[in-house]
Amino acid sequence: MELTPTELAILGLIAEQPRHGYDLDQVIEQRGFRRWAEIGFSSIYYVLTKLEGRGLIESDDAQTGAKSRRVFHATTAGRHAAKESAVTFIADQRTVVHPVLVGLANLSLISEEDYVDSLQRRLIWIDKRISAVTAAERFQSPLPRPAREVFSYSLSLLEAERSWLATRVPVSNE
Repeated sequence: MELTPTELAILGLIAEQPRHGYDLDQVIEQRGFRRWAEIGFSSIYYVLTKLEGRGLIESDDAQTGAKSRRVFHATTAGRHAAKESAVTFIADQRTVVHPVLVGLANLSLISEEDYVDSLQRRLIWIDKRISAVTAAERFQSPLPRPAREVFSYSLSLLEAERSWLATRVPVSNE
């Protein structure tokens, strides 16, 4: 059963532990999911409805009040679908479109001054992202292994880009 990245993110959090919609939104925000997945608050409930309709999650019948308080649990089929999708996503070798590459491919259209200015602005943004991700990771420690791996991978990518930028523009060594 194929899942979208958003479906897997939400199903995975429910498989980690039963959750209601508001709790999902808080964990998504705390762990920085929105920086790498398109998960809006309203889309959480849409995805929950889809996952429930597909038999991948279920909620306690005793709590059929407001949607925000229905606690969802992963079904056996849901855990299996999440596991299979996670393995597929980790091994996926699709090329991800990165806007900076499109900009670099069109360097002949801009001046050297504009190029350096753009790189410096990107470097400032990267430094802020590294600080924010590091602070979020520290604030939430201890984290479950999946969250630690997401933070680790994200920081590695940001640090690799910072290293590349440092070969092109002056960088402070903070």
